[in-house]
Amino acid sequence: MTQPYIPTKTPTAVLVLASGDVFYGEGLGHIGDAVGEVCFNTSITGYQEILTDPSYAQQIVCFTFPHVGNTGTTVEDEEASTPRAETAARGAIFKAAVTPASNWRSDNELGAWLEARKIIGISGIDTRALTSHIRENGMPNGVIAHDPKGKFDIAALTEKARSWNGLVGADLAENVMTEADFDWKEARWVWPDGHKNHDGLKKVVLIDYGVKRNILRSLVSAGLAVKVVPGKTPAKDILALKPDGVVLSNGPGDPAATGAYAIPQIQDIVAAGMPILGICLGHQMLALALGGKTIKMDQGHHGANHPVKDYTTNKVEIVSMNHGFAVDRESLPATVEETHVSLFDGSNCGIRLKGKPVFSVQHHPEASPGPQDSFYLFERFADAL
Repeated sequence: MTQPYIPTKTPTAVLVLASGDVFYGEGLGHIGDAVGEVCFNTSITGYQEILTDPSYAQQIVCFTFPHVGNTGTTVEDEEASTPRAETAARGAIFKAAVTPASNWRSDNELGAWLEARKIIGISGIDTRALTSHIRENGMPNGVIAHDPKGKFDIAALTEKARSWNGLVGADLAENVMTEADFDWKEARWVWPDGHKNHDGLKKVVLIDYGVKRNILRSLVSAGLAVKVVPGKTPAKDILALKPDGVVLSNGPGDPAATGAYAIPQIQDIVAAGMPILGICLGHQMLALALGGKTIKMDQGHHGANHPVKDYTTNKVEIVSMNHGFAVDRESLPATVEETHVSLFDGSNCGIRLKGKPVFSVQHHPEASPGPQDSFYLFERFADAL
């Protein structure tokens, strides 16, 4: 599947897959090379939120929408609660070259922002061919490289992609979680005031495995006071805070690997009778803690147009998704009920523990693709408290 077309001028960026397939293009952002898992995202907006979602750690994102970056960037759209290099995607792949920013909210050009966030970008490649390759063969390991002089050792880059261990068995949450407790009071963005701080009536502790800011904002908007703690915080320390409920956040990597320390912690919290809400990685680890299993997906779910059915209401909602692992519904014990399912491929998207206020979803209810089809989950959790 090697890209047959090579630009007449010297390419300044390259994407090399472990299969040996090579894509040449124009570089932007950080100079250097980075290895990661290559996935595609079907969203037509929200590229800055996607690239700063810690769930994309050690991934290279191919955007299927051809025109990305034309509205620039703004600090308000950063999603990592503690921004650093580890909490961002490693690379970004675009079809069309990025034009100058044209948006009243923009405070930086995409190329300069990518450079500051140490994300390597490439444009001008056939993203349709790459997406088709992923759909047919699964998400490959790859290396994205940017050199303004156009000097690339393709053989060495190919070997780097082939020798990378990938995401299976990788605990990436420990690289992106907060290092210390903190309180969060900022609510969701509301026109025309933007983000405002609020005090909540009920207290929840969010266990951070790579949380997105808008999850924290959504909890505040649901009337909750939020304290964030590192993902390795012992259950006894969490319960000592006397929360009214606990949230298991999203995050990157293999849930079974993160579960080595998270599963006993979650089991103790369940045993204490605490209301629990899990999101994405938190959903997967709740399933593991309740006796289920997780599996690696071929191409994953990455986009903002995914239809999901809520069996508890029989409604279909349009949701945002970002995951490469899924809960194996066949492994769920009799004490656990499936509540949500993907209408794209039938994969599990939600569970609840029968008889207890413990539930989770695979998708991202804090995102706004529907535009707010899934916000009720935060309200459902608040009511459960």
